[in-house]
Amino acid sequence: MSLVSVKRLLSTYSPISETYSVDPEKESQGPFARETCDLESAAGSELSDVKSIPNEKKSFKIVDARVVSDAIIGLSDGLTVPFALTAGLSTMEDTKVVIFGGLAELIAGAISMGLGGYLGAKSEENLYQATLKETIAETVAYPSSTAVMISDIFAPYDLPPIIVADLTAHLSRSPNLPSFLMNFHHTLAEPSGSRALTCALTIALGYFVGGFVPLVPYFFVGPHEVYHGLRWSAATMVVALFLFGYGKTCLVSGWRGSQNIRRGVVGGVQMVLVGGLAAGTAMALVKAFQSLASSGSPDDKPNHNG
Repeated sequence: MSLVSVKRLLSTYSPISETYSVDPEKESQGPFARETCDLESAAGSELSDVKSIPNEKKSFKIVDARVVSDAIIGLSDGLTVPFALTAGLSTMEDTKVVIFGGLAELIAGAISMGLGGYLGAKSEENLYQATLKETIAETVAYPSSTAVMISDIFAPYDLPPIIVADLTAHLSRSPNLPSFLMNFHHTLAEPSGSRALTCALTIALGYFVGGFVPLVPYFFVGPHEVYHGLRWSAATMVVALFLFGYGKTCLVSGWRGSQNIRRGVVGGVQMVLVGGLAAGTAMALVKAFQSLASSGSPDDKPNHNG
């Protein structure tokens, strides 16, 4: 592996790549500079291709992957839990009960999911700060163990020992050493300042939007046409669950190719089965509770008077 491959590795993280930008005047000082010049002259056009990688990545990065993950979490729960609840409430044979109960669950569930996402993101931020503080203290108190950690990071890349030694020496003196260790040793990405709020809003909004879909048909039926609304709600959810499962799977595996399409179809069918199972279970439980309540009602008890 050449030094160009090392630059490809380090260019992923801006603090390190900015620190070790190519400067002929600075690199002409010391043995590491001579090694760099020899390897760069042998690499030629490969180095110019590596320098263009960060710009290409920036042009394709539209949405943060963590935001997409949060949206999937919110939609996944929103498409299953409220649908099961509205299906269960449909056995009450009152459209208003379904609508009001569904809206109450949507609001409470969105708040709960949002708070969960906020607390989770805050915990992630606290973990990063605590680990960073510990890393900074360790680099100051134990420089020898820090050098060993740096060498262990480059060990899987089969670099010549002289290059590893030079990289270790330069990184040990770099002010960005804690950031390097956080990225490569602890594999923790620094969370943004608005991460917690963004996570909470994304999950809560995804849950509300996903849960509102099965509730829409009940707004267009009469007060006692709840089963008609249930049929439309079920049909709507079959389509919504399949599209969500298909899109979620293809977002990870890819959209093109027969194999990816087959995986998307399997993912869509799985979401339909999970949603249908949840709805059927809810309806069965409500029916069972109604039967128990009716069997124990005062009207069914024998009259011992007179």
